[in-house]
Amino acid sequence: METISLLPCPAPSAPVTITPSILYFGTPVVLLTTLNEDGTANLAPVSSAWALGHTVVLGLGPDGQTGRNLLAGRSGLVLSLPGPGLWPQVELLGGLTGRPHTPDDQRGHVTYEPDKFGAAGLTPVASELAGPPRVAECPLQLEARAAAVRHDEAGEFLIVEASVLRVHAAADVVVPGTQYVDPAAWTPLVYNFRHYFGLGPELGHSARSQTPRTPGAPR
Repeated sequence: METISLLPCPAPSAPVTITPSILYFGTPVVLLTTLNEDGTANLAPVSSAWALGHTVVLGLGPDGQTGRNLLAGRSGLVLSLPGPGLWPQVELLGGLTGRPHTPDDQRGHVTYEPDKFGAAGLTPVASELAGPPRVAECPLQLEARAAAVRHDEAGEFLIVEASVLRVHAAADVVVPGTQYVDPAAWTPLVYNFRHYFGLGPELGHSARSQTPRTPGAPR
């Protein structure tokens, strides 16, 4: 069993009570692809996503084209996870919508764009199981099916439970000869209180890790 040396914990500054407008306390960005009614693809950035086993839970706005596609029963979706270098494309996509404007639109300053792949300079790649295309530039691509789509208790968001069907990973982020993603090679794009970040140097690993290594050691 590995011995962990405990360092003195620095005392935090005195807490203050705040009321932040959002609670994006460091979540990975996902580029989510769904199918429109006419069979074309909609591509949208998602900043609320977490995984448990092979289930990924997503939080979405209810008024966008992504939510409408899933509520309509088109359950195939693809979660493409961008690296830090794609943050400009993610930010550009955040200002686009695949749903035409209506007179009572509440979505703010977004621009209707039916071809989001083209607008962001991203490349669609055919999926094998899910239906919607993957994003070629993303090192991790998860084909999935929406097992449940529901509104949250307040009716402000959609909560989507997606079952992952197949995982595609760039060869250079996989531990050679295994089925494991190399955490020293893969770094997600993180949305941290509406700012974009990558990961810093490795500090250590969980006792449950199946890819243990010494922090700072070469791959």
